[in-house]
Amino acid sequence: MLTELEQAEQSIFLEYFIIEEGYMWGRIPDKTYAYALAKSRYASLADAGVKLYECTPGFVHAKVFVSDDCKTVVGAINLNYRSLYLYFECAIYLYRVPRIRDIADDFNAMLAQCQEVTAENIKNEKISCKVVGSLLKIVAPLM
Repeated sequence: MLTELEQAEQSIFLEYFIIEEGYMWGRIPDKTYAYALAKSRYASLADAGVKLYECTPGFVHAKVFVSDDCKTVVGAINLNYRSLYLYFECAIYLYRVPRIRDIADDFNAMLAQCQEVTAENIKNEKISCKVVGSLLKIVAPLM
């Protein structure tokens, strides 16, 4: 997925990437291993120009894509082989409907409540999170 996200940024496709905020070995809204793995990708994504944010209001599971203010996809589809080709997770595609503006506004409202991840944040990440995330990269395709 990292390569796809980097390529998306280079194609001016991916502008923001939001992950839920958590603390390694403390309060984790989802799964500890998934959180560590996601954070292990921050440096590469930031280097590719992706703006990274952590969501503090709560758990975010939806995937939202808005393009040219006239197309959007909203759903629970993960951007991996398993979700796109094996499980056929659900999403809805909207084209030129008034609700797209509402979806974009909702996204912007959520973004306003998030904390931007800076190069300093990435550098100062706990060593335990870095180690676990790096080890999980080996088995990530199986997750």
